[in-house]
Amino acid sequence: MGTLILIRHGQSQWNLENRFTGWTDVPLTERGKADAKTMAPYLKDFRFDLAYTSRLQRASETLQIILETLGQTSVPVTADSALNERHYGDLQGLNKAETAAKYGQEQVTLWRRSYTTRPPNGESVEDTGYRALPFLRWTILPEVNVGKTVIVAASGNSMRPMLKLFDDLDDNTAATMEIGLCTPYIYWFKDGKIAKKEVRQIPGIITKGASQTEERVEQGRV
Repeated sequence: MGTLILIRHGQSQWNLENRFTGWTDVPLTERGKADAKTMAPYLKDFRFDLAYTSRLQRASETLQIILETLGQTSVPVTADSALNERHYGDLQGLNKAETAAKYGQEQVTLWRRSYTTRPPNGESVEDTGYRALPFLRWTILPEVNVGKTVIVAASGNSMRPMLKLFDDLDDNTAATMEIGLCTPYIYWFKDGKIAKKEVRQIPGIITKGASQTEERVEQGRV
């Protein structure tokens, strides 16, 4: 039986500042680093054979902290832009609340939480899936299906198409579901099919939310 563990990165600086981040390569906050370290012991029952991450430091640093905390730094790591967050185009760097005040909450919600709508000069979640899913199918899953334990640290919107595939979600559910920061989504595979799933909730980590409010963004609700 093979195992695949998907993890969204910890809180980044622009998560904290409530900005559209996309491909902008911002670092983790101290809270994000601490949350990754807090989460790692909850994966101590796994010995990873391979690790994958995006080319964005918030994901790769989350993975590095996990591996260092678990004493598994010898695990081979592959970084690929196929796992990058969706590109938010002209919205990258803009404050989400200010953007909502300018364009209206309905339009911003459509840009953020529609599966197929693209922000100006950016990618939809569906577009992100066009690069993330082939990498999953042809690079990651073949390793899982031969019995390996694989960990992937990525971003919320590169994980959405994967969760949509694994959990047979419709477009709206996949686009609007909350994906927790530093929360392991674990899938066990047998004979090429999912045999079991677990989402491990980590005490002490504020993991959920897509809020415009400063208080919730401060907590990591992004």
